[in-house]
Formats: sequence, structure tokens, C-alpha cells
Amino acid sequence: MSARYQLSGTTAVEISAGIESGIRTGALSPGAALPPVRALAADLGVSPATVARAYQELRQRGLLVTAGRHGTRVRPRPPVAARRSALRPPPLPGARDLSRGEPDRRLLPPLGPHLAALAADIGPSVSYSDAGVLPELTEVARARLDADGVPAGDLTLTGGALDGIERLLGAHLRPGDAVAVEDPGWANLLDLVAALGLRPIGVPVDDEGPLVAGVAAALAAGARALVVTSRAQNPTGSAVSGQRAEALRALLGGRRDLLLIEDDHAAELARVPLHPLAGATASWAFLRSVSKPFGPDLRLAVLVGDETTVARVAGRTRVGAGWVSTVLQRLVLALWRDPAVDELVRRAAQSYERRRDGLLGALAEHGLRAHGRSGINVWLPVPDETSAVTALRDAGWAVAPGALYRIAAAPAVRITVSSLDADDLVPLAAALADAVNPTPPPGFPT
Repeated sequence: MSARYQLSGTTAVEISAGIESGIRTGALSPGAALPPVRALAADLGVSPATVARAYQELRQRGLLVTAGRHGTRVRPRPPVAARRSALRPPPLPGARDLSRGEPDRRLLPPLGPHLAALAADIGPSVSYSDAGVLPELTEVARARLDADGVPAGDLTLTGGALDGIERLLGAHLRPGDAVAVEDPGWANLLDLVAALGLRPIGVPVDDEGPLVAGVAAALAAGARALVVTSRAQNPTGSAVSGQRAEALRALLGGRRDLLLIEDDHAAELARVPLHPLAGATASWAFLRSVSKPFGPDLRLAVLVGDETTVARVAGRTRVGAGWVSTVLQRLVLALWRDPAVDELVRRAAQSYERRRDGLLGALAEHGLRAHGRSGINVWLPVPDETSAVTALRDAGWAVAPGALYRIAAAPAVRITVSSLDADDLVPLAAALADAVNPTPPPGFPT
């Protein structure tokens, strides 16, 4: 904990508020260690139970995490808005940033022409009573899902994949319930599960998706929901294979006590077939976002599922945000209908595949086996994340430490390939190899 920030308070509410304030202002940075319960209680002149209640409340809200022997720490990305000065510092000057997990802006379809056409033909504004999912968008969305073998179900829209997952978990689960999540898995989802007060159960992942034995163990441990990434899994790039899907469907078949959520966030950018699990359980939902192929600012995802699940999500939306903007819906519909946009997305998918496969091949030349079956990320196991990230930073490359994505999985780093060019692959692979297996200084025994 920063020596400049002193905790205070005589009640659990005051202590937790002080810690939250420190996180918000940046005085307590992500990952900062907090004092042990008894030590802080002695400093503040309160009972250990008072400090324990403050820590527990912040853990339940996802601001703190208990890290075993490492004690209690601020979560890497706590769910509280921080001042700009407290946000993640940029990479060193001149460094290449491969840590962000974003698509290549150069490959996103231009929105200007479609926005201009929409402005010329928008018509009168919708009323509160008329707003909702546009029938023409529903028709096109169903056709696109049907082409990938996603079973028909009730349909609604959410403000992106993570918004949909949050609404689904909130509609079915309560704080303290267990959720089976991929390990390693999407950092935003792990943060969301913590913020909702849910208990994550990690499910190991290989290149073909969640391991069947891992899912079975999570179910035996009481998981009430299972979140699976269909393709382009973040961070490993795994994609559910046909054989894995068949085995998972056999395990999950007919269960009435489990909410199954599938996230197909990469959609058209994933150059592998889709093998959906949708419909394997009584309660299920399949989400497809438009952000990765068409642009991060397009906050829209199509959600299909069983009647009860979709009705819960749509009903909760109606009494909150109300609906996804029909202006946004019309823009997405125009993008879907434009053959030129389809071609741009196809080329982008091919480009990501070349970069990803090129990096995997270059790493193999150094004897390193990384993972990246689909999507825009490569996952490279390393002996020590801190030393690897530091060595790469010194060599001019910024990558994401695997700790952001792991529960119990082995250490690794995530490399986003979307901004790489062909000439970058060989020097990057060499830098990664040096970071994984550093050359000892002269005079030291090997």
C-alpha cells in the first residue's frame, strides 16, 4: 500500500469508504496490497471484526480480492471510475502496444457513408411506445444466425456482449451463486462476476474450448451458470470444435438447473466454423456482438435464447435503459446489408489469421508453443509473467500479463496481433523468446 495514503475510520462503513476513495483517486493502485486485518485494526483502534467486515463488503463489490499468501489486494481492474491520472499508464515512448486486445482500426469498415445515408432517410423520431427491436433487423439477424446453425429462439438486443451477460446473470443468479467461467478467460467477465458478488469457478481451456472434465467439476461444485466463448476466445484464441461441442452437449443435455451462455463476440472475424451449444439446457442464451467486426463504438449484440430467459432480459431492459437505439439498429442493419462491408470484414479476418499464424510459426522456430486458433490474440505460456513483461517492455514491446485473465491457470502473456505487420513477426518472436528464456549475463553459469 502506498505510504502516502493512510486508511482511517472507526466503523466498517468509514473504512470501506476510505479504501474506495483511495482506489478512485489512484492513491491505491490496482494490485496494491492492503494491511492484514489485525494490523489495520490495531492501527485504527477498532476490532478485527470491523476491518474484516469492511474488506468483505469491498470484496463482494469486486473492489478487493483475497490473494492467498499475498493477502488482500485491490483488484487489477476494480469496478469504480478512477480519475484519468489513475488509469493505466501508456507504454514507454516508442514502444509497440500489443496489450489492448482491440481490432485494427485500419481494417474496420468506414461508418461515414452509411451514417450519411441514414441521416438522409431517417424519418421521424420514434416514440417511447414504438421503440424496441426493429422487425427488419430481427429478420436479418435470424438469417445470419440460422446460417451458422444457431437454433431459433426468442430474440432481443443488448448494449454489447458484456451487457448481455450481465443482464443474463442478473436475471437468473443472486450474489453468492457460483458461475463457471473459462480459465484463462475474458478479464472483463472475471471483473463483472466479482462486481456482481458471484463466485467464479475456473474451467480449464485448451485449443478446442472448455475441457469436459472441467465443466463437470464446476457443475459438481454447484455452478448455476456456465459462460462459454464459441470462437476467438480471449485470451487464448480457442474455438469450440465439433467434437468438443458434442461432448459438452452430452454432459449438459436437458439440465434445468443451469444457465448456459454462449458468447460469439468475434462472429464474422472468426475464420473457424461455429459449433453452438445453444439449446442443450433448458435455460440458454447465445450472444453475437457487432463490435469486433464493425467497430468498438457499435454497442449492440443480438441475444437469442429460450422464452423465459429472453423475456427476463427484455423485461429488465424495458424498466431500465428501455431499448437499444433504433438509430444504432438501422446503422448495423445497413452494414449487414452492404456487400462491400462483407468483403472488408472477410479481408480483415484473413489479415488477422495471417498475422496470428505468422507469429505462431515464428515462435515455433524458437521452440515456443503458443496458442491462437482463432481471433486476434496469441497466448504464450511463460515461467514468470513479471520478468517476461519487463523484458519485453525494455525491448520495446508492450504485452498484457496473463494474471489479468487467470484464476488458477499457469502464467502466460497475451499478445494482440491486430496492429502487427509482416515485418514485425520475426523481431517480435525473437524478443518473446529472449523474454521466456533470457540469456544469462557473461560469466554466469548456464
